[in-house]
Order: sequence, then structure tokens, then C-alpha cells
Amino acid sequence: MPVFSSAALRSSVVSRLRAAGCVFAEDEARILLTAAATPAELAAMVRARAEGRPLEHVVGWAEFAGLRIAVDPGVFVPRRRSEFLAAAAARLTGPGALVVDLCCGSGALGAAVTATAGHPVELYAADLDPAAVRCARRNLAGTGARIFEGDLFAALPDAVRGRVEVLIANVPYVPTGDLELLPPEARLHEARPALDGGADGLDVLRRVAAEAPGWLAAGGSLLFETSERQAAGALAVALAAGLAAVVSRDEELDATVVTATRP
Repeated sequence: MPVFSSAALRSSVVSRLRAAGCVFAEDEARILLTAAATPAELAAMVRARAEGRPLEHVVGWAEFAGLRIAVDPGVFVPRRRSEFLAAAAARLTGPGALVVDLCCGSGALGAAVTATAGHPVELYAADLDPAAVRCARRNLAGTGARIFEGDLFAALPDAVRGRVEVLIANVPYVPTGDLELLPPEARLHEARPALDGGADGLDVLRRVAAEAPGWLAAGGSLLFETSERQAAGALAVALAAGLAAVVSRDEELDATVVTATRP
């Protein structure tokens, strides 16, 4: 029997993870047993996870919208709730649409939209974090996407201005004072700029919303995620930028998305 098929080994890994406080120890054990190529690699992976490293950083990938997304150490791990944002963006993406994934992180949202749209998409993606950009280039390879490193719209070529039909901006929205309340996996192992939304969690959104009308095509939409308790404030930011905005909610995923459209 192969060593990774051993019930005793699986039980041992589950026990180690459970003792470390991993809520989904059995699911994580299954992933680690599948990802490891040797007993030594498995032992190192289990140790790293037990020490608090995110599972996705340990194995090097995250499952998102049915895709396997490469996630390097330090890079923001795509959350399952963001599948709601990806689905909302995909519904607005027509054939040949120009789509921008701003604050793209690993490129998970752009990858999901291109995979589910069902037709060719002209995709641009950008992030401030060089490590995230490297991941995005791997995850979006073969899609024809153009990927840039830089601060929000400053990273994009000027030729895109006024042509964007779908603008996805998964901006950080955790209030600075709440960062210490995040799980250790996020607080200690993900880049702070990917999490910190300023005093009320809306600082980066304000910057994006203020510039978005100049980059959107007529009828184009900015879509972003926020928390349920911040939804009213986020909606007000979009409206103040001159966009017609609505809030949508998925209770199962605990996901809140604002769609803000240029009239």
C-alpha cells in the first residue's frame, strides 16, 4: 500500500492539524496528503500548517471558482466569498469586453471571469505587490491578459482610459483598527496592503471610485466587494463619484458586492 494511502498516516496528520486548531483538519489533511511528493515533504508541510501558515501558502495553490490558483507565500489568498464578485462580473462581460482586474492579487478574479464568460475577453490586471503580480502572470498565462505592476489606475496604459466595460476592484476593506482581529493566517502571512482599508475600511475604495468614471466606458460598471456592515458607506462612496450603484448579497457565501455603473 502506498505510504500516503495509509489510514494510520492520515489519522496522524488529522490529529496533528486538529491539535494545532485547524477547524477543517480532515479536509486539510486530504489536501496535504495529495500535495506532498515524499514523506519528508509531507512532514514539512504538516509542520508549517501546524505553525499557522495558510494552507494555500503551504501547498502553493488555492481552489477558486473551480480553478487552481497559484498562491506564493505572502500573497493574498483568494476567499471563497469572492466567487460571488467573480460571478457578478462575468454576467456583465460580453464578447470581447475590455475587463480590468484592479488590485488583482493572484489574478484569481480575472482568471475566473475569463474562464466562465464563455467568449474572448480583453483582460488587463494590475497590483502594487510584485509577488502578487508574479502569481497573476502565472495564473493568467494563456488568456492573453496584460498584467502590470503599480498603484491602482497609474499602472494601466492610458489607451484603456474611457474603454473599460467591467472594472473589478477587490480593494482592501478591513478597517485598520480591526486588523488585529483577523485570523493569524491572514494577519501574519498576507501582505498588509492587501488587507488594510484605512480608518473606516473605505480609503482605497474612495480612490478607485473617484477615478473610475474617467476609465469606464459609458454604461461600464465598477464591481467591488465589501462587508455587510460597510455596505451603506461603500454605496455612498460610489454614488458620490457619480455612479449609479446597487448592493447585492449572497448569504451562503457571506458576500456583499456593489455594482456601480457609469450612466
